[in-house]
Amino acid sequence: MKIFEELLTQLSSLVWGPVMLAFLLGVGIFLMIGLKAFPWRYTIKAFVLLWGNRETDQKGEISPFQALMTSLSATIGTGNIAGVATAIALGGPGAVFWMWMTALFGMATKYAEAVLAVKYREIDEDGRYVGGPMYYIKNGLGEKWRWLAVIFAMLGALAAFGIGNMVQANSVADAVESMFQIPVWQTGLVMTVLTAAVILGGLGRIAEVASKLVPTMAIAYIAGALLVIMTHLDQVPAALLLIVSSAFTETAAVGGFTGAAVWAAIRFGVARGVFSNEAGLGSAPIAHAAAKTNNPVQQGMVAMLGTFIDTLIVCTMTALVIVITGAWSSGETGAALSTLAFNAGIPGWGGYIVVFGLVVFAFTTILGWSYYGERCAEFLFGVKVIWPYRVLWLCAIPVGAMGKLSIIWLMADVLNGLMAIPNLIALGLLSPVIFKMTREYLKQ
Repeated sequence: MKIFEELLTQLSSLVWGPVMLAFLLGVGIFLMIGLKAFPWRYTIKAFVLLWGNRETDQKGEISPFQALMTSLSATIGTGNIAGVATAIALGGPGAVFWMWMTALFGMATKYAEAVLAVKYREIDEDGRYVGGPMYYIKNGLGEKWRWLAVIFAMLGALAAFGIGNMVQANSVADAVESMFQIPVWQTGLVMTVLTAAVILGGLGRIAEVASKLVPTMAIAYIAGALLVIMTHLDQVPAALLLIVSSAFTETAAVGGFTGAAVWAAIRFGVARGVFSNEAGLGSAPIAHAAAKTNNPVQQGMVAMLGTFIDTLIVCTMTALVIVITGAWSSGETGAALSTLAFNAGIPGWGGYIVVFGLVVFAFTTILGWSYYGERCAEFLFGVKVIWPYRVLWLCAIPVGAMGKLSIIWLMADVLNGLMAIPNLIALGLLSPVIFKMTREYLKQ
């Protein structure tokens, strides 16, 4: 088992190495240039569009707003709390700058994914709207590329159990046990029951819960972070200067922080940024394909807000709290670092903000990824696999909560990285379609 773990560690380093990070960031830059910065120029209009399209009778299953909340339910998770902290602990404050860069160009990637997802979606045997990378590879690139679609679907169906299920359940159980001394098996059982109550009702119920839970918890978490920031307002300019300067110069060792080279800031900033907002992985377009819309470009505009909200707002709040409180140099990492920072900012209460944020964000991630994995499995085996997949999904939650997940973390990391490859290839090959549709939309 130790040999297997070492092999996975090496594979993870390879998958998330310079080539993959350059591929992810490179595709985002290529799409942003091809779109002539359309995602940046139309961010405000996208927010207006999101608000105006909360109720619509166009073709689809859920409203554009619910589609965004469903995709955000899967992305706003442990990456926003533990992932940001890990990036800073390993790469220094400069990692935050590279998370921002990943998000800024990731907006173009997320936009492109949703445009293709709506354009090439299908209606399955049960009348559901289904789409995502496996469908835009098959329908956009043709049957000769079906093998690539199958590879994506296989990776997606398997990766969901790791990054979207057991890893999240384990993070919640661990945090709850540390804060409230509640046994992990009890947390696992409660999460299984709550998840069953939602996912057995299908996408409609997932979207309904996500559209209420995600905005509420995100606003509460941001409010807690802003409280810390406002009490340290005089330190914000210095913190921002440290983040930017550390992105291009080596961060010296200080306190419990061992120091970090520029490459470490880039590597962990980009990797954790992608882990957080999932731009390029191909997961979010699976939710956006079910949106009630007749206009792929408009749904793409709504989709790109997911990256903006997830990384440029929520992750930035976590990062600023960690940097301005000085907790970044403590030697702590992961959720423990975020807890330390919030406790320093709001003594006695800060830790509760992190724990409740972690619990709710991880729970919504389990809901969102259950839908992603289910759609990938359906692409491979048809609608008959839906209920068995849901049952397996529920069984995996207590296993994750009670398990020691070092191997699961590594497997999830590898599968997640591999998922991106078929999706990025498809985005590159179908980029002329994306550019043409955007030009036609602007002409209207």
